[in-house]
Amino acid sequence: MTRKPGGRRVAITGLGAVTCLGPDVPSLARALVEARCGIAPISTIPTNRLTVRHAAEIRYDVTQGFDRRQLLMLDRASQFALIAASEALQDCNLAAHDRTRCGVILGATVGHTTLDEAYQALYAEDAARLPPFTVPRGMTSAAASHVSMAHGLTGPSFATASACASASHAIGLACQMIRAGQLDLAVAGGTDASICLGIMKAWDALRVLSPDGCRPFSADRNGLVLGEGAGLLVLEDWEIATARGATIHAELLGFGMGADAGDITAPSAEGAARAMRAALADAGLPPSEIHYVNAHGTATRLNDRTEVAALAQVFGAHLEKLPVSSSKSQHGHCLSAGGGIEAVVTVLALRSGLLPATIGYTAEDPACRIDCVPNQPRRANPTAALSNSFAFGGLNAVLAFGVAA
Repeated sequence: MTRKPGGRRVAITGLGAVTCLGPDVPSLARALVEARCGIAPISTIPTNRLTVRHAAEIRYDVTQGFDRRQLLMLDRASQFALIAASEALQDCNLAAHDRTRCGVILGATVGHTTLDEAYQALYAEDAARLPPFTVPRGMTSAAASHVSMAHGLTGPSFATASACASASHAIGLACQMIRAGQLDLAVAGGTDASICLGIMKAWDALRVLSPDGCRPFSADRNGLVLGEGAGLLVLEDWEIATARGATIHAELLGFGMGADAGDITAPSAEGAARAMRAALADAGLPPSEIHYVNAHGTATRLNDRTEVAALAQVFGAHLEKLPVSSSKSQHGHCLSAGGGIEAVVTVLALRSGLLPATIGYTAEDPACRIDCVPNQPRRANPTAALSNSFAFGGLNAVLAFGVAA
């Protein structure tokens, strides 16, 4: 595999995940091997007013590791982030680092569960006052703040906002800051907890939710399925990581981003293609050296066709033999956490040599003629992969990963 000469290399030395498929990275990895789906009927909120009543919901208790005082300050999304960050930082052995050179960059996420409860109390129950921590719990940078405080990370820490590309932008910016020498280590990715009544009703109104499941690229696909969780990477200067003998799961080779500057909801093949080309250029890789793509793959008719058209622009004839799967078919569309979870999935694919499946696939759409790794994972020997995130507003982010070598 050809690498771009010069510059600081960026190692991935820690992985953390909280998903509907389990509370940690090993459980996520097992689910990918088993091609198991985490989408099921919603159980944590009332569904009598919902049109769509299933989601990729976390059904296990995530509050057990927190005491009552902590929970007063933590939205559900911040809980997910803290659990995933602890796993990722334990994985990387944070103790070896100067924490003034360590930062946290997470995708911005509104504290939906906090605000939903507050609005219910205010408008439906005529509450005279709201809980005093409603604002700090609900602010979009809360998760990043809590992770930095929990681990004493005093380097640059903030949140990036670009809808469902937020986590991928966070990872890409963290990579750039390590390359520039501003950080030695960063916790980066995203978290989201949007399975609450107000947000589910808002997505209902968009008419993009599937009534019966997530089937990316399949001819009978009919919409996305919302999910929740967190996916975080620990990024580290390669020389520091190797000098201390850290386990390196993969390398972050490149990052590309851009804007469609077109429609607020409809994606652009040209814009998506520009972001992929930018990631390849940043990585110093020709398209022929990419062996797997974790697609944005939401299972809406327009998004999937547009993404395939963009892939064709970038990869040409190479697309005929390029596996492109959507792990959203298993863990749902996790919005601000999506790019983080999918980055973890992509790293696992490179590390294990097992490409995750697009489950639920039934028949080919003539406009989506790709090898989507239908229904069962596949053994392979990938050395480089892309992870795509294409958000509402035409805000695109693409990450290029390589095997640790």
